[in-house]
Amino acid sequence: MKSTSVKELLSGKHLLQEVTVNGWVKTFRSNRFIALNDGSTLNNLQCVVDFEELDENLLKQIATGAALKITGTLVESQGRGQSVEIQTKDIYVHGTADPETYPIQPKKHSLEFLREKAHLRIRTNTFAAVMRVRSALSFAIHQYFRQNDFNYFHAPIITGSDAEGAGEMFRVTTLDQKNPPLTEEGEINHKEDFFGKETNLTVSGQLEAEAYAMALGKVYTFGPTFRAENSNTSRHLAEFWMVEPEVAFNDLDDNMDLAEDFIKDVIKYIVTNCSEDLEFLEKRLLDEEKSKPQAERSEMPLLEKLKFVSENNFKRVSYTEAIDILRNCKPNKKKKFKYPIDAWGADLQSEHERYLVEKHFKCPVILFDYPADIKAFYMRLNEDGKTVRAMDILFPGIGEIVGGSQREERLDVLLEKIAALGIDEKELWWYLDLRKFGSAVHSGFGLGFERLVLFATGMSNIRDVIPFPRTPQNAEF
Repeated sequence: MKSTSVKELLSGKHLLQEVTVNGWVKTFRSNRFIALNDGSTLNNLQCVVDFEELDENLLKQIATGAALKITGTLVESQGRGQSVEIQTKDIYVHGTADPETYPIQPKKHSLEFLREKAHLRIRTNTFAAVMRVRSALSFAIHQYFRQNDFNYFHAPIITGSDAEGAGEMFRVTTLDQKNPPLTEEGEINHKEDFFGKETNLTVSGQLEAEAYAMALGKVYTFGPTFRAENSNTSRHLAEFWMVEPEVAFNDLDDNMDLAEDFIKDVIKYIVTNCSEDLEFLEKRLLDEEKSKPQAERSEMPLLEKLKFVSENNFKRVSYTEAIDILRNCKPNKKKKFKYPIDAWGADLQSEHERYLVEKHFKCPVILFDYPADIKAFYMRLNEDGKTVRAMDILFPGIGEIVGGSQREERLDVLLEKIAALGIDEKELWWYLDLRKFGSAVHSGFGLGFERLVLFATGMSNIRDVIPFPRTPQNAEF
């Protein structure tokens, strides 16, 4: 008999029918009640067994974590806590789980402990809920761009260019680490490497996306990116996913409109389609925050916060106005900021971004027109010669969630900028070609997908919203 998911069985559609279901045992009580879950829903399906009729050896194999196939009749439940249950007729054990060694027992586990068991933590309610929301967000992202006539573009993961100018990239090489070929000057000879040049894992698909936008009009990437930043904070990963739309003929205002509409749309999707998981995560967050001081607790429950973001306009503020606000705010004057703001040109830190969002404006904020000195070379220079057409979107609890800009489409200005930064023109020959042949105004942005999942689920550590986190000194699993 074909198996039916727990989610579908709990809907009651198959009442009084003989059904088959596969799943893992969450709990087994009184040798009679099996709570079964197959990952399709947060809720378990109760399967009632007649232990007097069950083979004793089979009974011993039913324990938390074991994989079972159960066949029986779906009936209205006689007990509390569930509307339907299966009166079990037959049990097949796919695989056992020794209760002495199986680590995911029905009790509260710390998130730190579960990170060490990342291959099994998905069997907990918290991580199952988080990953279902993550999956739904992924679908919503592709759906949004498809409905708005974007083409999905696969940017290369191995690249010879550094889009961010960060210099913190993972090298890709096949050279002998103990005895690499050297040039006459004693430097590593990358011409003998696999690609004939120095290559790295990408930090962004943006530069390549620009090339495709200048032919297809509207494109987006959604793939893994890599930063070799030695950071162990709750906001950083070495491997993470980025969503990067790029649109020909869009200026900065169009770019801000697109980013705001996009974020609101995908959040609305999960509010509508992930209510069960979000309600569970909201309750979990409320329980977790009870032990925190009042000042550190969320001002809104999770679902209310998601609806607030999706239903209200984002506040648009220039960098210059934001600096004035920060310089004159109480935390800055009383030296409460770890990084004091004393002059125009400062690079904003997470504490400043969160102050603007959470304390001053009390809503998501789009900052624009940043100083050129603290932004990337490809951003369009404003007429004042000091600022660029950049924009960042700041979220409560997260800080920056989106970074983008109108790109510099003028060849002469771009050449001046890369010369001033000491970038070799030959390394960007193809990127400069885009300014020689049919150049036009164009814009785009990058959204750190895990930061969006972090916001959407109310989790506090970014390592808990990606299946297998990659961080300094950690590439397990």
